[in-house]
Amino acid sequence: MATLRVIVDQLVAPVPGGIGRYTLELTRQLIATAPRDCDVEGIISAVPSETAEEVQQKLPGLAGLHRATLPRRELSAAWQHGIIGSSGGGMVHATSLLAPLRKHDRREELGNQTAVTIHDVVPWTHPETLTPRGVSWHKAMAKRASKYADAVVVPTHAVAQELSRYFNFGDRLRVIGGAVSDGLRLPSDPASRADALGLPERYILAVGTLEPRKGLAALIQALASPATDELPLLIAGPEGWGEFDVASVAASAGVDASRIRVLGFLSDSDLALTIERATVFVYPSQAEGFGLPLVEAFHFGTPVIHADVPALLEVAAGSTFVVERTTPAEFPGQLADAIHSVTTDAALRTRLSISGLDRARAFSWRDSAEKVWQLHADL
Repeated sequence: MATLRVIVDQLVAPVPGGIGRYTLELTRQLIATAPRDCDVEGIISAVPSETAEEVQQKLPGLAGLHRATLPRRELSAAWQHGIIGSSGGGMVHATSLLAPLRKHDRREELGNQTAVTIHDVVPWTHPETLTPRGVSWHKAMAKRASKYADAVVVPTHAVAQELSRYFNFGDRLRVIGGAVSDGLRLPSDPASRADALGLPERYILAVGTLEPRKGLAALIQALASPATDELPLLIAGPEGWGEFDVASVAASAGVDASRIRVLGFLSDSDLALTIERATVFVYPSQAEGFGLPLVEAFHFGTPVIHADVPALLEVAAGSTFVVERTTPAEFPGQLADAIHSVTTDAALRTRLSISGLDRARAFSWRDSAEKVWQLHADL
């Protein structure tokens, strides 16, 4: 029996975030697609027994859950400095850079191999959006990966190309993207739920935190333009990051704050409903490794506008309205013009909706899991 040991510790992080979702969905499908005589075990940091039980409940079919001897923060520091322990043996797949990387020769140590995942190059291109500790940790772990990882998974070819500016991973790079969660489904009572959420008949939707890289400040500034036709903006995500907040950005842009609603965290069904009912989905992010919100909008046939970020262009493949970034000062006006074009042209909205639905079919967690199994088979 061959066992794939998956680092699932992001599931017990204080804020699991996008990588937590990635870890959950991929691991579930790794279990579902396990080849004959193969199973999947999870690896987490030292957590209470009840927390470990919750993880196992989220991952039915998991063969076992190995708990390291150190809590999450201490474990990440130990692995950064090469102190591995019992978590580092066997066939290991890390859903992030949190991985037990050590010097080894898989040809002599049969069955020992480690693959890591690098989701984006933000620590190098936009370090100001992370904590200093986060930046140094990511850079240190990427350096360890360049020395010791047998394979490095990235979500897009764009990330692979950007990484090549900092590391020479050669043929160890594999492009394996994400997909829409099976749990992202409309509620059984969409009309009454829309009323409960107070969803307007027409609105602009954005997803993310108001922080520099996500470009939401520029989108709020775009509302000052008459081209946006006084449409309200709904933001699914936490209200602020650092010194940024919606009210101050709106005030400085001369935008009536009543046009903007921060919805905070939404359940899967509420998020699905909010996406499906939006007039247009705008994703003004300035740096991404994949851009899962685009695929989620495609899944519900919602027209999408986004900036010309390489990874987003790759994921969209011509099924969106792209805003070419010129200067930061001009970007809000460019977004406003794009919103006007999409919201006032029914034929364009229909074309974007159909092309998005078609593009969504290109992404599947099952396909991603099968590629991970093939990666480890190749190693």
